[in-house]
Amino acid sequence: MKKSIIALLLLSASAAVFAQKEGLKYLDSSFEVYDALSHSLWEEPELGYLEYRSVEKLTAHLEANGFCVEKGIAGIPTAFVASFGSGGPVIGILAEYDALPGLSQAAVPYQQPVVEGAPGHGCGHNLLGTGSVAGAVAISKWLAAGHKGTVKLFGCPAEEGGGGKAYMVREGCFDGVDAMLDWHPDVRNTVNRVSGLANVQVRFVFHGKSAHASSGPQNGRSALDAVEAFDYMMNLMREHVPSDSRIHYAITDGGKAPNIVPDRAEVLYYIRNPRRTVVGDILDRAVKAAEGAAMGTGTTMEYEIVSGNYERLPNVTMSELIFSKLRQCGGVKYSESERSFAETMMLGSGIAENDIPALLKQAETVCEPVAEGNEAWVSSDVGNVTWVVPTGSIRVAAFVPAGGGHCWQQTASAGMTIGTKGLLLTARTFYLTALELYKDRDLLRRVQEEFEARRGKDFRFEPLMGDRKPTFDYRK
Repeated sequence: MKKSIIALLLLSASAAVFAQKEGLKYLDSSFEVYDALSHSLWEEPELGYLEYRSVEKLTAHLEANGFCVEKGIAGIPTAFVASFGSGGPVIGILAEYDALPGLSQAAVPYQQPVVEGAPGHGCGHNLLGTGSVAGAVAISKWLAAGHKGTVKLFGCPAEEGGGGKAYMVREGCFDGVDAMLDWHPDVRNTVNRVSGLANVQVRFVFHGKSAHASSGPQNGRSALDAVEAFDYMMNLMREHVPSDSRIHYAITDGGKAPNIVPDRAEVLYYIRNPRRTVVGDILDRAVKAAEGAAMGTGTTMEYEIVSGNYERLPNVTMSELIFSKLRQCGGVKYSESERSFAETMMLGSGIAENDIPALLKQAETVCEPVAEGNEAWVSSDVGNVTWVVPTGSIRVAAFVPAGGGHCWQQTASAGMTIGTKGLLLTARTFYLTALELYKDRDLLRRVQEEFEARRGKDFRFEPLMGDRKPTFDYRK
């Protein structure tokens, strides 16, 4: 009897190991599948809230693999959730797929737009969306083998300025999720344990009175004067806000012709700080400055908060778990042709030849995470999600280390097999992390206890953009 029990235990353990390997084998054998899927998004880049073709491609692949897909969630046509499995735990995965304006670029190591001025995946969201989908499908293979649990892939539009996740949080889309997995393409492999910046995007519109600028200027009241007076006051304010704040603006409507006093003008502002309360304080001061500018120029003013993002809420337990799985999976190994591509791009981008080997080495290794703190330049609508679901986030080497963020070099990398290798590394990491959370309920409990302790028992999510509906053409 004792031998029979031992044999059954060994058989059960062997079956578990086999099931785990099956998911990894699926990913190992699916390079061409996900390379093609990622490249199809890259070839048809779509701006935020307009990602209809991207959503169709991703959801078609999920449905073909047995996922139940609900589109149009939170009242957003290009937001969706795809579910597989039953019961708990429920593990979520975030996916993005919006492109950036003006970053069209061919998959070559020198600057060459495909279409001048057209959008491009200069932040690699074709990789982000595809890698998350690949991870979700791999997890579904394990669940389909008879294991209890649910995986939910959240298709999140308009990360680049539209703040789609904030609307999804407000509408309760992430309710019932026990833990969330998140990633972003990068030039290194590490866990993201820092907080980042809260931010709001605010549109200020001034209304004046039109007149002929030469024959009757006294009859006009210039809305552009109001914008310029407002911008001047905001620039003076920079000296008198916390030094870790960031304020950026662009005049998006300054009139139609120099000889017409403009009766309408518009300026779009981003306000950032590591604490959303400080963002709120700066916004209050900005509104008063806009009111003063309107009063001084004889115009009127209206404003709206287009999007608002919380700072990230770190979770050490989730970070340590997902980092251990990333380290288990290792880094990215370039082929000879990929290395040649990368070296050519880096030399052409002004990187010294002697520095190239060390920079490329980052892709092959896993870097220890920095201590908790703030990334002084990064805002993301993922921050909203981290306050309603404990979230683990990694950054994976999917870009050639050349150029800064949102650049043609990243668009080119995102259209290359270099990017595909990065997204599959992410999928493997997500797969192993999810399995650990499904199997170790005590670990999941510790994740959730830390989450509740950090955000506070009385926390309530208050969307920074209030109750406004998402503007699907939010850049206008």
